[in-house]
Amino acid sequence: MRIEDGPGGAELVVRVIPRAGRDAVAGVRDGALLLRLAAAPVDGAANQALVRVLAETLGVPRRAVALVSGERSRRKRVRIAGLTAADAGHRLSAILTR
Repeated sequence: MRIEDGPGGAELVVRVIPRAGRDAVAGVRDGALLLRLAAAPVDGAANQALVRVLAETLGVPRRAVALVSGERSRRKRVRIAGLTAADAGHRLSAILTR
């Protein structure tokens, strides 16, 4: 998984699977963090769920998570304000190794 330091925080690519049974971090696929979201991709519900799940997973407030690109795509680029790429990588690797 590739995490970069960008303007304003760490940036990573996320692949979303909407309409999953429950919200969960499901691993890494094609260099992107794989997230399963129970929300449907209607009226931005899946994007809101993505922000909530990433904020909870990384231990940051929801306002720190911003969608940079891919609003209507399964593959999205997300910025995490207040975290460096190294910090985000450590937090995610701890989650992925459970």
